[in-house]
Amino acid sequence: MVSTAPLRQDERRNLDLARVLLVDDELASRLTLQTLLEAGGYSVDVAASAAEGLDKLDEQEYELVLTDLHKEFAGVGPELLAYARVKAYKPATALVTAYQDSKSFPAPLLDEHEVSVQTEDVANLLGKVAGLISLRAARRAERAVRQG
Repeated sequence: MVSTAPLRQDERRNLDLARVLLVDDELASRLTLQTLLEAGGYSVDVAASAAEGLDKLDEQEYELVLTDLHKEFAGVGPELLAYARVKAYKPATALVTAYQDSKSFPAPLLDEHEVSVQTEDVANLLGKVAGLISLRAARRAERAVRQG
């Protein structure tokens, strides 16, 4: 008989799921995104502040780091992503936004490395996440070939 009970957090970690760090200072948004990502098959660690996110980046390796703009301090989200990108394990990064269209998104806050994932676009959210993680894997394989 196959169990239909949801997996516990420690059981999900044992499945070698792609690890995602979600850093969002808004509880409702954080819980919603965490639920969506876990339903999509990802192992998700969450942080409620940029400081907590930085600690997690130093403690664990992630395939993807998602963060919002953070209302706690202006510019913290992009700075967190910049910090993640210099980690030796090179996670994919994306800025998560609730803005519904690119015209209202504050483009000067994004640099050429940052991708905007709109939370309102639930239908495409998991596809974008999968694409970012696949791109990271391809880049890592390319680097390994060049070095090996």
